[in-house]
Amino acid sequence: MMMIATTTTRNILLRNHLHHHRPIIHNLYSTTTTTSLSAAAESSSSSPPPPPPSLVKTALYDMHKELLGGDMVPFAGYELPVLYKGGKNGGVMKEHLWCRSEGKSSLFDVSHMGQIRWHGKDRAEFLEKIVVGDIKGLTPGSGLLSLITNAKGGIIDDTVITNAGEYIYMVVNGATKYGDMKHFREQMEDFNGDVTMEYLEDTKQLLAIQGPGASKAVANILPDGFNLQTMAFMTGTDVTLMVRGPKSNTMAIDGCRITRCGYTGEDGFEIAMPYEYALDVASTLLQDESVNPTGLGARDSLRLEAGLCLYGHDLNADTTPTMGGLAWTMGGPKSRRRLQGGFLGDNHIITKEGKLKKVAKKRVGIMGMKAPAREHTEIYDSTGESLIGQVTSGTFSPCLKKPIAMGYVETSNSKVGTEVILKIRNKMQKAYITKMPFVDSRYYRVPE
Repeated sequence: MMMIATTTTRNILLRNHLHHHRPIIHNLYSTTTTTSLSAAAESSSSSPPPPPPSLVKTALYDMHKELLGGDMVPFAGYELPVLYKGGKNGGVMKEHLWCRSEGKSSLFDVSHMGQIRWHGKDRAEFLEKIVVGDIKGLTPGSGLLSLITNAKGGIIDDTVITNAGEYIYMVVNGATKYGDMKHFREQMEDFNGDVTMEYLEDTKQLLAIQGPGASKAVANILPDGFNLQTMAFMTGTDVTLMVRGPKSNTMAIDGCRITRCGYTGEDGFEIAMPYEYALDVASTLLQDESVNPTGLGARDSLRLEAGLCLYGHDLNADTTPTMGGLAWTMGGPKSRRRLQGGFLGDNHIITKEGKLKKVAKKRVGIMGMKAPAREHTEIYDSTGESLIGQVTSGTFSPCLKKPIAMGYVETSNSKVGTEVILKIRNKMQKAYITKMPFVDSRYYRVPE
């Protein structure tokens, strides 16, 4: 296994890797670069592309495995690093703590995520029928976290949506993207308006850089005059990136997009770029010694410390926004979406007056147990006699140095401070309900 001893060594290897391993664009489904589905023009027989038959390798696969010592695992139909064994800063614990350290940032390959562009004059109107957020209210460049719901008000997926001006940019989870697009297609068939869905497939790769030093690192690939100080959290823009080529020359890469958002509770960015240039972008970022490659393991523990959900674990098609503690994605009590509804399953979530309907269970944070509580751990009331819920995510917090978990309990037991008992490895352990996030979030705010 190749060990990377110094930043200088890593930079030399990165440049050599760029020169000798230039990736070739591939398209899994067709010879075109996008898949377009139009509510007006497509027949009912057309459907989204099927998922690929085997694990997909991102543009950075060789870098992950051969250069950085990535421990590759299957995830959402892709082969991605769960952690890195090459170098002194590898491993879940070290990768996690690096992302929380002042002046540092972590680089994640999140190219498994689904990137979609929505076109047509009625695109915002259509999206407001399938998600709970205020899409019409997004000014150019602004974005939000929203939820895709089904007819029963359950959550099909969570998504980040940005008004890109001439189109609307959506990112959905990799594990659910094909199901999401099937759902979108079904809803488009019943929509009498002008809207087109453009799935970018794997022709666009996606990297996330997270941590207190993310803005400093990202500045290295942005053009002169790009003002990160005025770029607010949950905003995005199309951009030309400036990166180092295989001969250390500077290259301008068009067709890229940067969004200030993330999944760790830290400041950070998601950067989309053409497949053939992903290696150049990643290599340029990693030449900054404050940037550390980081795998899925640390990504999961970071998001749990931040109190963020993982779809398929903390959220599913039977979970409503209120159950999941995500009713805020609809806006406040007097907001247009709360008062008017208009999205799929709204009658199961809000009353005609815009009030939240009562739910039997709620997502909560849990602390106080002596051992980590994993998914499906049973939660009992303080007497240990009544089963009131179960854990959906749990780990040992690298920052707090104690176990943390989130899960669902009966609403009557969801108040912060409520004592509960967890059945961990057949032993009953005392715990209590706590607020989330477990670690204070540090999302960027534009200086006043």
